[in-house]
Amino acid sequence: MEGCPALKALVIGYGSIGQRHARLLAELGCQVAVMSRRSIEFSPCYSDLSEALARWQPDYVVVANRTSEHHQTIEALVQYGFQGRVLVEKPLFNRSSELSTHAFSQAAVAYNLRCHPLLTKLKFFLGDSAKLVTANIYVGSYLPDWHPNMDYRQNYSAKKSEGGGVLRDLSHELDYVLWLFGPWLRLTALGGHFSQLEIDSDDACSLLMETERCPLVAIHMNYLNRVRRREISVNTAHHTVRVDLIKNTIEINGVQEAFSMELDDTYRAQHQAMLDGNIEGLCTLGEAMETLFTIEAAEQAALSYRWIER
Repeated sequence: MEGCPALKALVIGYGSIGQRHARLLAELGCQVAVMSRRSIEFSPCYSDLSEALARWQPDYVVVANRTSEHHQTIEALVQYGFQGRVLVEKPLFNRSSELSTHAFSQAAVAYNLRCHPLLTKLKFFLGDSAKLVTANIYVGSYLPDWHPNMDYRQNYSAKKSEGGGVLRDLSHELDYVLWLFGPWLRLTALGGHFSQLEIDSDDACSLLMETERCPLVAIHMNYLNRVRRREISVNTAHHTVRVDLIKNTIEINGVQEAFSMELDDTYRAQHQAMLDGNIEGLCTLGEAMETLFTIEAAEQAALSYRWIER
């Protein structure tokens, strides 16, 4: 499907990610409205969800408000009887919570790196039969650089109560680890607030886990790297594969291939999949709950200095 000229979208929340969703949906040909409690320069804009649903009658809702508000928002959509398509920004919730039975025609969580051609190529290359030995994942960038026009201390990422902290903010890595290597069997972690950043959320965390497909997976994430890094290294019985999601390269046994990528591409592909009804490659609500369970297990491991087993 090219575009969606008759489809109406409602974006809930108009921070930086909500603005990106609204812009991309408009570029894809959708009619877009926003729900925000703030006074913003966007029309139509609603301050109340029931009013937005009644007056705008959207086909597609994107939940892009604070992580701590996701559960309440989804429950409200259920209570109001919404039956269209729903995309929830990652992570699904701030804490594990039961989800009421819903009538959404489609539902997914916005782990858009699943739409990255490098990750889809890696998943295809590993297949179902490659013997995995080790995997190392690294993601780091400097929090004050994320939004140069904003005081980083006001960003929700800086506030634990609003769902901030590297485990939730950078949970793309946890999602694709489970997607590529299967459910974890045991894990341990070290994490906390170690830097001079004026935040109350965790700024660094390292996890060590065994998954169904890979006996040793190491993941490091932080808010501290002045030079952005987002890398994956996998050793199989016969290959070493390195993926650099900043330079957009994949290297297999030393032979490198580069991809041309723009920042919006994975977000756009994710929306196109939702609009086309082709969501098999997207993250389900159940898979997102598993990622949230992994986050909470890592927090428990870091507090108790022990391994957590399934």
